[in-house]
Amino acid sequence: MQFSKTTAILLAALTLAGCANDMEFDERGGFKIARSACPAAAIATYTGDITLFDPPAERRADAIDVTASIANLRSSCNEGGAQVQVTANFDVHARRATAGPARSVTLPVYATVLRAGTQIESKQVGQVVINFADGELRGTVPASATALVSRTAATLPPEILQRINRKRKSGDADAALDPMNEPAVREAVNKANFELLVGFQLSESQLAYNAAR
Repeated sequence: MQFSKTTAILLAALTLAGCANDMEFDERGGFKIARSACPAAAIATYTGDITLFDPPAERRADAIDVTASIANLRSSCNEGGAQVQVTANFDVHARRATAGPARSVTLPVYATVLRAGTQIESKQVGQVVINFADGELRGTVPASATALVSRTAATLPPEILQRINRKRKSGDADAALDPMNEPAVREAVNKANFELLVGFQLSESQLAYNAAR
């Protein structure tokens, strides 16, 4: 499968957004894991803004019709069952270039579950409608996205936790070794790392415009 340049940019952005550190130093020596099965929620790089032009093919500043951005992201999680449910609530703020009659603008948004920083597990595409009142330049609408993640997949295996949390004495040969340097441990931690990322569903030209700004 071949990817376009802008698709590669987006995957790189998702990779950056998906980086997380679940490790903490234990004050008594060694390491400990400080994590839950709940996926983190974030706005994916390059897709938190959208610009509409009139005409659509133009990219001049004086051709900008509507701009919008995602803000105030909040997440909640229910990890009480076999499926962990995470919900991201956010606001979409929009501004049109010229005040005029009341107008509605429909914007495409997406939510994707990312595993191990790069693997897309699921994706939903929806729409938000911004209503500009008569004579107003700005409009705001609340939105949300919900995803399910397998608790088993988001939980570290006991043997991996044991290797990470094993106490090390100062005289041990491996006392200063980070268990995350072990390929098997690093892979297991990455595979158990999930995130819910939201953004605007952009065309390739819109994504390229955002990346170049």
